[in-house]
Amino acid sequence: MTTGKILVPILGDQLTRTLASLRGRTKNDTVILMMEVWDEATYVKHHKQKIALIFSAMRHFAAELEDAGWEVDYVKLDDPDNAGSFTGEVARAVERHDPRELHIVEAGEWRVQQAIEEWPDKFACEVNILPDDRFLCSHSEFRDWAEDRDHLTMEHFYRKMRRKTGLLMKDNGKPEGGDWNYDQDNRKPPKEDMDPPPVPEFEPDETTSEVIALVEEKFGDHFGSLDKFAWPVTSDEAQEAADAFFKGRIEKFGPYQDAMVHGQDDLYHSMLSTSINLGLLDPLELCERAAKAYEDGDAPINSVEGFIRQIIGWREYIRGFYWLHMPDLQSRNALNAQRGLPEFFWTGETDMRCLADCIRSTRDNAHAHHIQRLMVLGNFCLIAGINPREVQDWYLVVYADAYEWVELPNVSAMILYADGGKLATKPYAASGNYINKMSDYCKECSYSVSKKTGEGACPFNPLYWHFMDRHRDRLESNHRIGRIYSTWDRMGGEKQSEYLESAQDFLDSLTPAGKEWARNE
Repeated sequence: MTTGKILVPILGDQLTRTLASLRGRTKNDTVILMMEVWDEATYVKHHKQKIALIFSAMRHFAAELEDAGWEVDYVKLDDPDNAGSFTGEVARAVERHDPRELHIVEAGEWRVQQAIEEWPDKFACEVNILPDDRFLCSHSEFRDWAEDRDHLTMEHFYRKMRRKTGLLMKDNGKPEGGDWNYDQDNRKPPKEDMDPPPVPEFEPDETTSEVIALVEEKFGDHFGSLDKFAWPVTSDEAQEAADAFFKGRIEKFGPYQDAMVHGQDDLYHSMLSTSINLGLLDPLELCERAAKAYEDGDAPINSVEGFIRQIIGWREYIRGFYWLHMPDLQSRNALNAQRGLPEFFWTGETDMRCLADCIRSTRDNAHAHHIQRLMVLGNFCLIAGINPREVQDWYLVVYADAYEWVELPNVSAMILYADGGKLATKPYAASGNYINKMSDYCKECSYSVSKKTGEGACPFNPLYWHFMDRHRDRLESNHRIGRIYSTWDRMGGEKQSEYLESAQDFLDSLTPAGKEWARNE
């Protein structure tokens, strides 16, 4: 029977009650469609916790909508009639409900959006694709800002967003505290007596337990463990996690946001990125709450500014950059990096203590904080010359907060410099000295960070110079990194050869992983 209702598909990262496609809708005139589909769970072999988190959050959100009186058509993964794709499931829903219109908020990922944009030609009903206004900067606004700029400097964009939102701004248009950026105060190494409060853990309820069992059954060959699953899966739980951060960790978040400690996976980080990216938390509300913590004297400005910058600066900037450069960004390889991803990225079996610990946390928690991702895991991939596509797949697979719009620019452009410098002003390459300064990893490592070459030397040391040497033609003119070549030249040929030979010996010892770890091919 023809209902003549409006069909509203809600995707797994759109779990927001104020979503644009729901605003203005009435409950007696709307059918909400939610879909667990095989294509999305397997286009890469996502971490088990990531799949469980998304499916559980979707099921809880659907239940909340139903409790509020909405009609929800929910298709589970193991429904025998499940078509396996968004387009296939929308087609089935159109047959079931015969809607007069279909309203959907634009997708976060380029490939999904390409499919959605074909729907007006596939379905008889009118299809309305709405902008995702949960973000503060629209696609057109970012394009206008980026137009005619040679370098898309995030700091300039961030200041624009500060002015737009009024966050940490005085009435005279000047930044609170006198400076726009307090990054120089947020680079402290760890202290031995650091004792951060524990991050809240959420015991799986019946719904989550059912999803965990489903994931173990259907995706048992995927990376990661479900044993420690404790993510917030509802907006109430996400708010509880936010409360804990603002009560116990924001004060020291800033100074120690770049610190790394073996076996301490969270330190003072908010651990809210999964909830933000799912739609369970409003990013602007979190920023306003952080600003109030500063105004009330509950948190220092460097911590608050650093938190706000990650959200209205980096998060918004990365999303804009992604849409500006897709789909070309997927295939960029400006440094011609061709080496396969080492197998230890999946097994964790390496004597490099820093990498082993970051991979352990990634496997057990589907999480590692941003400096572990950038300056340990990412730095290794950069200086070892790992193929960008394999690195992109790994990051997309292993992290619970990883969606392509945020993962791809961070990996391709920020970590690997594969875009040739459109995003980053220099490659973030570093030797073992940086890791030693910002962590306790090197103290009990099998390798010696003080040894530069030869047997037992920290592999980051020769790999750094191997990277700098092979990319000299491109990097020597870079004003932020080019002067390092005067140090290289002063070493002399014999010392240079020792570095290059040590690096090559290490690279030759690596066992590449098969692509079957990341993709069903």
